[in-house]
Amino acid sequence: MNYISSMIIPIIVLVVITYGLYKNINIYDSFIEGVKEGLSTCLKIFPTIFTMYLGINILLSSNIINDICKYLSFINIPIDIIPLALLRPISGSSSLIIMDNILKLRGPDSYIGRIASVIQSSTDTTLYIISLYFGSIGIKKIRYSLIVGLLTDLCCIIVSILIISLIYK
Repeated sequence: MNYISSMIIPIIVLVVITYGLYKNINIYDSFIEGVKEGLSTCLKIFPTIFTMYLGINILLSSNIINDICKYLSFINIPIDIIPLALLRPISGSSSLIIMDNILKLRGPDSYIGRIASVIQSSTDTTLYIISLYFGSIGIKKIRYSLIVGLLTDLCCIIVSILIISLIYK
């Protein structure tokens, strides 16, 4: 299996080159044009990605997530889930790290591990998607998309907790 997976990319490259030669396409010029377009797209979305990265690091470094967890401890959900639920709409990497910690500490078959897994798989990184995709094509009016995306994430989190509570507790 390892041999097959290491050969897939070279085979795809050979198929593309063969197809380009068959269709009489100047492969090198097409490749250079694609690189130029990719670089242009990267330069266009770099400010958005940098801003999101900076904002996430400030949020995590300020320990505001821990303070929010203290204030939300009256809600009848496990306290370990709150940081995951708060960070999932913002950053997929941060929420994945939190879920990994939950699974290591509590186990994947635990009540909290199941909730974390369902939240991770049923929600999306709404702020990242809106800032990256809308920013790359120049859409400035994102209010309704942001509201609908965050409400959808909230509904998914609530439904995840309810379903796991009904099935596994």
